[in-house]
Amino acid sequence: MGMTMTQKILAAHAGLPAVSAGQLIRARLDMVLGNDITTPVAINEFTKAGFDRVFDKDKIAIVLDHFVPNKDIKAAQQSKQCRQFACAHCVSHFYDVGKMGIEHALLPEQGVVTAGDCIIGADSHTCTYGALGAFSTGVGSTDMAAGMATGEAWFKVPAAIRFHLTGKLPPVCSGKDLILTIIGKIGVDGALYKSMEFTGPGVASLSMDDRLCVCNMAIEAGGKNGIFPVDDVTLAYLDGRSQRPAVIYAADEDAVYEKTMEIDLGSIVPTVACPHLPENTRPAAELSDVAIDQVVIGSCTNGRMEDMEAAYRTLKGRQVAPGVRCIIIPATMDIYRQCVERGYVTAFVDAGAVISTPTCGPCLGGYMGILAAGEKCVATTNRNFVGRMGHVDSQVYLASPATAAASAITGRITAPKEV
Repeated sequence: MGMTMTQKILAAHAGLPAVSAGQLIRARLDMVLGNDITTPVAINEFTKAGFDRVFDKDKIAIVLDHFVPNKDIKAAQQSKQCRQFACAHCVSHFYDVGKMGIEHALLPEQGVVTAGDCIIGADSHTCTYGALGAFSTGVGSTDMAAGMATGEAWFKVPAAIRFHLTGKLPPVCSGKDLILTIIGKIGVDGALYKSMEFTGPGVASLSMDDRLCVCNMAIEAGGKNGIFPVDDVTLAYLDGRSQRPAVIYAADEDAVYEKTMEIDLGSIVPTVACPHLPENTRPAAELSDVAIDQVVIGSCTNGRMEDMEAAYRTLKGRQVAPGVRCIIIPATMDIYRQCVERGYVTAFVDAGAVISTPTCGPCLGGYMGILAAGEKCVATTNRNFVGRMGHVDSQVYLASPATAAASAITGRITAPKEV
């Protein structure tokens, strides 16, 4: 019986010739990730368990991104604990103010993760790195502590759902519209503990930024991980970037999938997830009666360069609607710098938007854009649960950067037009 791409990676890291869905394995890890919220908990567990050293200082990444620059005393204390641990254990991949970025944009950009890796992170959106052809999944802080100490983790091998892509996305659509469409079809538990494996000729038309966005939101369908095959787009992205040699795995022709979904990319339209679940999707064109108070363009889902470009194309020479707050957050310092060098920052400021240092801030209701009761926000983030971005009576609509920027201009949810 053949194996899926995910199963091949897990078998290799478990030192086994083959694995099958449901099997319990112990696999070696290529990277263990934590952030400023989850790492302090892991450090406490690490210490409580009596560990005094990490398994490999080069295979641990600690990224301060959620409440950094620190928003309050508690955030400052958490960051200090991370800094002290990283210094004490000579952690190679430690990212702080001035060098940090939103973790799931930063690690691929810096080449810290690569094709063929087995990665865990104490953050649910660690599944992002499947875009590079890696097995990558979120875990709890206790698992992070064990991973830092032993370099291993236990897994139940997931079954897989295949998403066979054909065609090409329309110019006004992106990976965000694709993954929202998929979640709208299968629901927030439609891929529960499954590997979401994307295949077919349509894959080649998706950029790396599209793929990173799609895999980022695999968890919003309940997925254990999302993964794309390694192709020319992947190799071009990794070339000169990856800090370790890429290892390429491909699914067997007779790999077993629980089911296959056929998706014509050409049929995708600008899509919005309405409150209060990512599965509550509707075409943006059907929501023009929804007036908004805020727009957030950024996050680990959509703060990359193509996302900034989409916002720039719409906002350049235009004005944010009166009464609308438009917050733009480049996901890494490199992306921030490119926005400055290309003149995007000037265009954003002229349009009436504000630009933030890289941070997760508003996505999880932390800071830099908290909503009051009754307020509505169009955000390029990944979750729109009750109270996710502030008051329990606020509402979050998930959308692509193009849709978010178009909505900022009109003050209502607006489907983007080709610019």
